Amino acid sequence: MSLNTFGHLFRFTTWGESHGPALGATVDGCPPGVALDEGILQHWLDKRRPGQNKNMTQRNEPDAVRILSGVYEGQSTGTPIQLMIENTDQRSRDYGEIAKTFRPGHADITYHLKYGLRDPRGGGRSSARETAARVAAGGVARAALAALVPGVEIKGYMVAMGEMELDRARFDWAAIDGNDFWLPDAAAAPAWEDYLQTLRKKHDSVGAVIEIVARGVPAGLGAPIYGKLDTDLAAAMKAGTLRRDLYYRLSGVTLHVPALRDRVDDIALLAAHFLERSETGNTAPRALSEGAAKVFANYQWPGNVRQLEHAMRQLALTSRAPEITQSEAEHVLGAQPDPEP
Repeated sequence: MSLNTFGHLFRFTTWGESHGPALGATVDGCPPGVALDEGILQHWLDKRRPGQNKNMTQRNEPDAVRILSGVYEGQSTGTPIQLMIENTDQRSRDYGEIAKTFRPGHADITYHLKYGLRDPRGGGRSSARETAARVAAGGVARAALAALVPGVEIKGYMVAMGEMELDRARFDWAAIDGNDFWLPDAAAAPAWEDYLQTLRKKHDSVGAVIEIVARGVPAGLGAPIYGKLDTDLAAAMKAGTLRRDLYYRLSGVTLHVPALRDRVDDIALLAAHFLERSETGNTAPRALSEGAAKVFANYQWPGNVRQLEHAMRQLALTSRAPEITQSEAEHVLGAQPDPEP
């Protein structure tokens, strides 16, 4: 079985099964000198830990992570970091009947057809239990990011669950960590819980949609051909389709990278950069006038970086003035589509 490794410069390999003695991850590529200990990683595992409330799996695991290598006196050494999480509440006897058949919607039959055998105890590697190892590795990644790019902030939350959908007019960042559903609307959480418990009593289940927002991401990540940032993000989230503000959807999972206006503090500066690098056949302007810069700075740009670059190239092609005027800036911005809801 291959493809248990994710990443390039920073990469991790997960190992272990749902009902084995332990599972974990081997992290390679973490730079030396990153502040790291088991308590830092445990913070994230405690957020994921099962059995904390009635709205999640009732398997009661402490998810206590151990660092076996790659860290000395609270700092990474630059060598592979081995992480281990022991399984303590696996009850394989609960899967006696399942071993004789395949579960609808589960990976059991796929594993059997691909490998000729399977581990029916909780699904083996296809169990959600495997994600504990990813969370531990992600904790290392967060620590490395905090050291290398202190301004980066990453936050996930739920926006839909079956028939329930988030009212975005009530979106509250502060509410996300305060309820069982990571819902950005504290007042709506009880209704979501009632809905889920009704399904549970019917022995039914539904899918959900989550969003992940990354703020403060520096420009220039990725590479032009096979290393595009959005390509890697799509691979991490099982791939999907591209919209103007980068939504990836598949199997009820959404990754949302906000539109340009939410990610760039100074759009005027970025617009001027694109203007300077525009290659045209005329004596194109290479600067924004003071009035044009103010127009861009005050405008809530609805699109993405590529659309802004295209708009500046059009200005460079059509204008003959030494600078882009305020009226020209207003004209090109007025031609932009309204933001999607």
